[in-house]
Amino acid sequence: QVQLVESGGGLVQPGGSLRLSCTASGFTFSSYGMSWYRQAPGKVRELVASIPGTGGLRNYADSVKGRFTISRDNVKKTLYLQMNSLKPEDTAVYYCNARIRTTDYWGQGTQVTVSS
Repeated sequence: QVQLVESGGGLVQPGGSLRLSCTASGFTFSSYGMSWYRQAPGKVRELVASIPGTGGLRNYADSVKGRFTISRDNVKKTLYLQMNSLKPEDTAVYYCNARIRTTDYWGQGTQVTVSS
């Protein structure tokens, strides 16, 4: 079965950096685009960044462009999100997503808190 396991979240001061990881199993990782979403308290889940299976053209939310970088290692079956220049408004639970055919699969989420 499809499994997505996120890690790397935590508490960081404004201006700091974090690197999130998502380890995938149960499907042919390199064949599918992957995404990071986030959900802040009281807000809807929003797309942060996405990357095709081959690691080509990436897509970012306007709010994170120039600060976040999505990448993947198809050998390790791992998705990454490098987050720099973090702001308090980046505080949220971050989720890894795989859309396989018409079904969305989600990890359990990892909390990112940006606070002084």
